[in-house]
Amino acid sequence: MRIGFLVNPIAGMGGKVGLKGTDSVFKKAVNMGAKPVAPERGTEFLKKLKELGLNQRIQLITCPATMGEEETCLANLDADILSMEITTKTTAEDTKKAVKLMTKRKIDLILFVGGDGTARDILDTLQSSNSTPVLGVPSGVKMYSGIFAINPIDAAYIVEAFIKQETQLDDFEIIDADETAIRNDQFNIRLYGFLKGPFLPMRIQGSKQVSPETLDEHENQVAVARFIIEEMNHNAAYILGPGTTVKCVADLLGVEKTLLGVDIYRKDGMTKDVNEEKLLKEIDDWQNTWIIVSPIGRQGILFGRGNLQISQKIIRLVGKDKILVLATRSKIRSIEEGVLRVDTGDAEVDRMLRGYIRVATDYREWRLLQIR
Repeated sequence: MRIGFLVNPIAGMGGKVGLKGTDSVFKKAVNMGAKPVAPERGTEFLKKLKELGLNQRIQLITCPATMGEEETCLANLDADILSMEITTKTTAEDTKKAVKLMTKRKIDLILFVGGDGTARDILDTLQSSNSTPVLGVPSGVKMYSGIFAINPIDAAYIVEAFIKQETQLDDFEIIDADETAIRNDQFNIRLYGFLKGPFLPMRIQGSKQVSPETLDEHENQVAVARFIIEEMNHNAAYILGPGTTVKCVADLLGVEKTLLGVDIYRKDGMTKDVNEEKLLKEIDDWQNTWIIVSPIGRQGILFGRGNLQISQKIIRLVGKDKILVLATRSKIRSIEEGVLRVDTGDAEVDRMLRGYIRVATDYREWRLLQIR
């Protein structure tokens, strides 16, 4: 089986530094100390592929340098390298050029490491012949599209099932998120189109579901927020993740929160829109610090999508016991099998988080949900 492997090496660099994406702000991200994350994610996927023995059953076709060649070398895998030139700072045109060359080689599956922007570039290229299946290894900041595996390890298992013809092909939503609007704290997304890809239950994330703007939903959010405020230690620091459910807590506390950012709440006020560096600088008592987050609708992902500022290091410092999870009843119903997921980029932190966790779903109502 011929598999095209493509890495967008700058994908996800805007996450920890709080830029809510990398489109059009690559230089700013670098100046803020952002480090590449996609090459490591791609290498992790390839090493798992080799561990499963799949390298004996596939022919890898990849791009030069940081777009795939370096990752295959790190994983000690053989690959055919496409004949193409790429720039030092890769662009959307490099992705599109690679996909065109791959389709000429009649590959069976395009596997890319990147985010929603990379998925859109692939869709643009395949428009006229959208018959080649696609699978994403998540390495972006938000990843609202449904084409992604939960993490690099799950992506390898999906490829294994695909080779064994144990998956079905499905049409996955590709979402276009306006990153400029998101940086201005405005949620502006639209359906961009569909890509065909292999579906394997519990290993594909699915697309984000936007919270319904109904009276019942808002009342449920308010009830959850009231409960959490009653339980809060007002001498502690609280790291508030993005989303309308968490914002409702801030509203009832009488402080302004960024809807799509991460903030720090303390009794003397709010520190708004912080990144990982700011969190480490602002908080000095980690024994008295809590994280409040809500899973992404339908995907059920707690960490690793849209809140990368709350990094592996931050989660380690806080600990699982001081993570408060909020979700309305309708959000819980929307999540596949009611199971939460994490993809922090650190296997040890993911293992620490797995197991059961309490989720506040109404006033004085907890539910135990499993994190896988």
